[in-house]
Amino acid sequence: MKLYNDIIIKGSRAISKSYAKINLTLDVLGRLENGYHEVKMIMQSLNLFDLVIVDKQDFGINISTNCKFLPNNDGNIAYKAAELFFKETGIAGGAKILIHKNIPVAAGLAGGSGNAAATLCSLNLLYNAELSDSELERLALKLGADVPYCLSGGTQLAEGIGERLTPLKPICGAPVVLVKPPVSILTADIYRMIDSAPTLVHPNTDTMLHAIESSDTDRICSNISNILESVTQELCPKVISIKEKMLALGALGTAMSGSGPTVFGIFPDNATAKKACDSFSEKYDEVFLTHTIA
Repeated sequence: MKLYNDIIIKGSRAISKSYAKINLTLDVLGRLENGYHEVKMIMQSLNLFDLVIVDKQDFGINISTNCKFLPNNDGNIAYKAAELFFKETGIAGGAKILIHKNIPVAAGLAGGSGNAAATLCSLNLLYNAELSDSELERLALKLGADVPYCLSGGTQLAEGIGERLTPLKPICGAPVVLVKPPVSILTADIYRMIDSAPTLVHPNTDTMLHAIESSDTDRICSNISNILESVTQELCPKVISIKEKMLALGALGTAMSGSGPTVFGIFPDNATAKKACDSFSEKYDEVFLTHTIA
């Protein structure tokens, strides 16, 4: 598992990275009776990460971040992850959690979900709980639909509500530029809006699966698609203009990630991606040049 491979243990401290993700495709198949939506999507990890430092303590959960507007109580999903861990394992103990955020918040990049996954894995190691992969996945799903994916990351097909995961052939080293306009989007609001959207363009996920299997970069980039774009762009019209500029600056393919509003572009090389990054940085504060990882 990616997180276990990355976690450093130093005495009673665990240091881990929680990675951002993008959606190469995102399709919504319908609304379920429990209120969740059935999805079919292909997710991809990026080498953009938050640093999560977890220290053992005798009791209680304390959380702090470098973002003043993030909650430091059970409104923070990493706090909820620690709370769930102690409840489910019956272990008597506590955790002090420090999160250094690099991933934009409320951006469609699974930043919070990654923090929760990193917290679960760190506590499992620190307390020698020996929870299996399947047990960690069960806990992760209680925290959110993207959290199970964040336990392992890479290139994966996600189905159901996001919990049925199928690893795919890795896409490594592709230059990616991320641009988050200064708007925060609530995922729940977007999914409510899509239920009543009159016209939706569904991604061709099967074509994308074949393109990934054959490592056909051109087909991968030409089939990038997110059904939620048509809804999010009503709240944030900049999504459209950012996508247009991405293509004009040389992106091979572009789309919004998750429920947005972050837009990503996959570029043919680092030099072209850097020029695009520089151009977007003249207007937007949250612009990143990174790459895909396995």
